[in-house]
Amino acid sequence: MRLVGVTSCPTGIAHTYMAAEALEQAAREAGHEMVVETQGSAGSEPLDQSVIDAADAVIFAHDLEVRDAGRFAGKPTVDVGVKRAVSDAPTLVAQAVEAAEQARTPSPAGSAGAASGDAAGGARSLTLVGVTSCPTGIAHTYMAAEGLEQAAKDAGHTMVVETQGSAGSEPLDQSVIDAADGVIFAHDLEVKDVGRFAGKPTVDVGVKRAVSDSPALIAEIERLVAERGQAGSTAPAAAAATTTAAAGATPAREGERVGTGTKIRQWLMTGVSYMIPFVAAGGIMIALGFMLAQLFGGKQGAIDVTSMYTLNPAGATDKVTVLQNAFNPGAGMHWAALLFLIGAAAFGFLVPILSGFIAYGIADRPGLVPGIVGGFIANTMGAGFLGGIVTGFLAGFMARWISGWKVHKGVRGVMPVVVIPLLSTLITAGAMILLLGRPIKGLMDALSSGLTSMSGSNAVLLGLILGLMMGFDLGGPVNKVAYTFGTTGLSAVAAGATDAPQLKIMAAVMGAGMVAPWGMALATALRPKLFTKAEQENGKASWLLGASFISEGAIPFAAADPWRVILSSMVGSGVAGALIMAFGSGSRAPHGGLWVTPLITNPLMFLLSVIVGSVITGLLVVALKGADESRRVVASTSAAQDAVTA
Repeated sequence: MRLVGVTSCPTGIAHTYMAAEALEQAAREAGHEMVVETQGSAGSEPLDQSVIDAADAVIFAHDLEVRDAGRFAGKPTVDVGVKRAVSDAPTLVAQAVEAAEQARTPSPAGSAGAASGDAAGGARSLTLVGVTSCPTGIAHTYMAAEGLEQAAKDAGHTMVVETQGSAGSEPLDQSVIDAADGVIFAHDLEVKDVGRFAGKPTVDVGVKRAVSDSPALIAEIERLVAERGQAGSTAPAAAAATTTAAAGATPAREGERVGTGTKIRQWLMTGVSYMIPFVAAGGIMIALGFMLAQLFGGKQGAIDVTSMYTLNPAGATDKVTVLQNAFNPGAGMHWAALLFLIGAAAFGFLVPILSGFIAYGIADRPGLVPGIVGGFIANTMGAGFLGGIVTGFLAGFMARWISGWKVHKGVRGVMPVVVIPLLSTLITAGAMILLLGRPIKGLMDALSSGLTSMSGSNAVLLGLILGLMMGFDLGGPVNKVAYTFGTTGLSAVAAGATDAPQLKIMAAVMGAGMVAPWGMALATALRPKLFTKAEQENGKASWLLGASFISEGAIPFAAADPWRVILSSMVGSGVAGALIMAFGSGSRAPHGGLWVTPLITNPLMFLLSVIVGSVITGLLVVALKGADESRRVVASTSAAQDAVTA
């Protein structure tokens, strides 16, 4: 009999490999074949899917979540802690063999029940579950979940969606998953603990598909559930394989279809998504510190708070105060300094975190050490976020390459704790210090100098371009490039700077991103008859989404009428970006929209720019839709019906 397995332990070292060796030995002694995938801290080399498909049963011996567990969907499975495999591998092998033999035995009653129960196919009311996630874990994650739940409700089904967003996730109860008829994964990041859904008919797509076309996904899962019912239960593994292939469901096969450019973007966005909370927390606290400093210290306060306080006892002088030694709760400047120093400390992690989690996206845990160390060195050398991006990719590929080395079993235990971090860090840091650091620093200096010298028409042109990018695909790749340019630029700004061009760029990006949803909200309020009832409801929600800098609030409108909405969005967003740069508004906060306006320099002009852009977008949408003959007919018909009803 053919068996496969997965082993893992919290440290990913000894128990992982001991359990694998014990299982393979026990299977061999019992006359069976077994191959085990070790998911250790050195990374893992996934089993070939053909090996998994040919296996009769699976043994999971793990204390950590099994990565990509959906590959084993439909297989008889023994699932235990890793120590059980170390101490009692023969029993686990016997249990797996018994489970495989039971799965081979047909169940006439089950087959008949499946045939009768699913005779109606998708006509019956289904219970569905889903998971949504996007690289930043903010807007798309929750909009996709809402879209799926609403589409399922409209089709007469019940659906619960687990949102794996940046705020964390509350996992669905296993009883809810077990009772579900089918699963929809709408994600751009790996689904956490995907093995919970093993064996279910599954539709697996990118998160944008759920935002723009949820009803089609519901129809697809209805079809798959109906096919599963017709297949019966005499061959569960085959049925699961058929369902998976039909949906393109397993993450492994989904990943194979992802192009190189998409992978690079996902790795970069992994780093950016982990960096953003540091930018937000640090930037907002620095801004609050400046506000208090100006309140309590007058015109000189913003300068004093950056130069007269420190946390380093060695830096104390007659003019510099060690804050923790002299903090006075009654002194406003001390509170300003406290906020500023905490924010500055958070900003110190931006480049190392960006670099470390780019490497993590490429190589998993082995990439963290060389990535973070490389990012720290890049920051120290003045190479900024460009250096962090370079060290992140270099560290990730180095760690991944070294993790794939075929080494003797006796060496495997020291690979993750000694060999991989030692060699990958040495190569990454050495390359940065000796080869890459100075050229990248020169490029960063040139970029900073160019931005600093940008004034007048040049600054306005940059704001226009960034605005056009923000308004083009509303949270898509082009939008994310502009947003990433803004947020990573903040990492190059000194904590004490108050008028850096990067702050103006961030304000232009954020303001332009607020325009599309506000513009669509305005359009639905001005001419509701040009929009469907669902769009009118979305318009009401878009006021709040726009205020919160969630550009994706305009996606439902763009999906229904792409060229009119996207053209209007780009024009209004471009104008807003240009005006913000012209007025010189700046923002340390990378997100928040209207709610962080008090932290933005020249806030009234910032708001005026966003309002002007939103009005342009709204009026342009109304004009373009009103010029469409079919839209005029719909509007006039709807108005006549309302008059008759009245």
